[in-house]
Amino acid sequence: MKRFEKAERLKQLPPYLFKEIDRKKGEALARGVDIINLGIGDPDLPTPSHIIETLKRAAEDPATHRYPSYDGMKAFKEAVARWYEERFGVTLEPGNEVSALIGSKEGIAHFPLAFINPGDTALIPSPAYPVYHNATLFAGGRSHFMPLLKENHFLPDLDAVPDDVAARARILFVNYPNNPTAAVADLDFFNRLVAFAQEKNLIICHDAAYTEMAYDGYKAPSFLQAEGAKNVGLEFHSLSKTYNMTGWRIGFAVGNAEAIEGLGAIKSNMDSGAFEAIQRAAIAAIRSDQGCVRDMVEVYAKRRDFMVPGLKKAGLTLENPRATFYLWVRVPEGFTSAQFAGRLLEKAGIVVTPGNGFGEPGEGYFRIALTQKRDRLAEALERIGTADL
Repeated sequence: MKRFEKAERLKQLPPYLFKEIDRKKGEALARGVDIINLGIGDPDLPTPSHIIETLKRAAEDPATHRYPSYDGMKAFKEAVARWYEERFGVTLEPGNEVSALIGSKEGIAHFPLAFINPGDTALIPSPAYPVYHNATLFAGGRSHFMPLLKENHFLPDLDAVPDDVAARARILFVNYPNNPTAAVADLDFFNRLVAFAQEKNLIICHDAAYTEMAYDGYKAPSFLQAEGAKNVGLEFHSLSKTYNMTGWRIGFAVGNAEAIEGLGAIKSNMDSGAFEAIQRAAIAAIRSDQGCVRDMVEVYAKRRDFMVPGLKKAGLTLENPRATFYLWVRVPEGFTSAQFAGRLLEKAGIVVTPGNGFGEPGEGYFRIALTQKRDRLAEALERIGTADL
């Protein structure tokens, strides 16, 4: 064995989607291309000032400079529970049904280590955020992919999961509002999900990072609003997109106490908790009047309303999303997802994410993130309209 030969678990992984996009973007930049990056969902809007000011004050307090608690400050967990009560009508016990995370990605990635044994199966939507599958591999598990198809409104067909696969499954991941398709789910779907979990004896993990990015009066439900949901699963939430805090790395998991306890056992051996100054800033975010969230949603709604008709005018096919800051766009006939994304970069200097990078059922689509200012979006539309694609 070579000294630095990588472990088998790393050899199983596909290239991390956004790392590959960054590589190709870097090559184009080196050629002097003026890149318009519509690829990664990283908000261009700044973190609201009242959150930053709270962080400044908290960072100057020596009490925040020591090790934090593993599962979060009492005040942070109480703020999360209060927010869930006010936003969703869901009652949570802060002591054992809420845990702070160093961003929801961290919690999602660690969760399978607590409940997946080698050879166990996780039910994974596809296309989807790559971490669900990759975390399952790290835990020694196997992924059974549930295709998200337009004809099913990009919801998984639970009846299509084979009985023998369901019998081996320990976890089922879902994510609504959805990345990358921007699809939404209603409470009826979540109720069916609870019934499926009860019948098959598995854990539901709902990634709810985009619930607050919704338009035209739509309010996304929480999975925990479904009757019995807390008996079968948990929900991961993030402040990253809601408050433009992607770099801050703060989120939370809520729901079933046993699931939270299992995740906490992994976390206590993997990390030392979230910086308390950031937790205090997160409390300020959650407890504010949410005017900053409404302002953020209005910005993205205007960008959506500008880009959707512009892309259709350019001959592309897409739906008008009710939530997230993503557009899920059909690839023109004659191209694969990767081919068309490569052509957009080569001919127009525009970075988009090929749909197949999120899983095989994403073939035929590409994803646009509305994370550029209006002038750059206008420039992108102009380039698409005039480029020889």
